[in-house]
Amino acid sequence: MVKYSTTLDSTFGALADPTRRAILASLMLGEASMSDLAGPHRMSLPAVMKHVRVLQQAGLVSQKKVGRTRFCQLAPTPLKQAEDWIAQYRRFWEGAFDSLERFLSQDPPPENEKDKQKEEQKEKQSWPHRNRSRKTRSS
Repeated sequence: MVKYSTTLDSTFGALADPTRRAILASLMLGEASMSDLAGPHRMSLPAVMKHVRVLQQAGLVSQKKVGRTRFCQLAPTPLKQAEDWIAQYRRFWEGAFDSLERFLSQDPPPENEKDKQKEEQKEKQSWPHRNRSRKTRSS
């Protein structure tokens, strides 16, 4: 049975929405109120609060309330876990691309004259040629 990390799943689920990624980008600059986070988006404050709730449930954002104002702050731990997970695959793909680059940079093996002749013979045998000297029925 495959075990999936629910933390990683919720992190990627939260990051799947462009509005939530924009909210996280705003929070990289520092703590911000809900009103400040809602400003650049063309949506209502309750809609932004729903996005922030998803980010909070994923552990990406923490909130505190001061008076009537809610302030949000970036929580980097889940992002670090996602980065570590992605890094495994980055190493794999970089290794695969390095191997491909080494393979493509090798000189091709020299062609042998006998091999060329064999290829030409195979090609001639595989394609039937029409007998042009034969008369057609209409002639």
